[in-house]
Amino acid sequence: MGVRADSVHLIVEVASPGKRNQDRDRIRKRREYARAGIPVYVIIDDYDGQGAVTLFTGPRPDKADWEDIHRVPYGTDVTVPEGPAKGFVIGEAITGPRRG
Repeated sequence: MGVRADSVHLIVEVASPGKRNQDRDRIRKRREYARAGIPVYVIIDDYDGQGAVTLFTGPRPDKADWEDIHRVPYGTDVTVPEGPAKGFVIGEAITGPRRG
């Protein structure tokens, strides 16, 4: 038994360490969530350079990709644009300050 993709409106992930996990988070899951039509996908990634938050919106199921991809370094505010967490800000209080 699983969850129907059309009932999922937002996915927020904190990326795991290790090359294998990063590849899965950045490539496979990104494509599968777009293919499923999930409206908003957020990755909080402590292992992406100096730390980054990536917001994916506008899924393109036919292309298994996203219309809009917005990546910012830790310490920069990112606002969830739609869904159950619309208006929620992922910023320095969650990620910590900008590094480097």
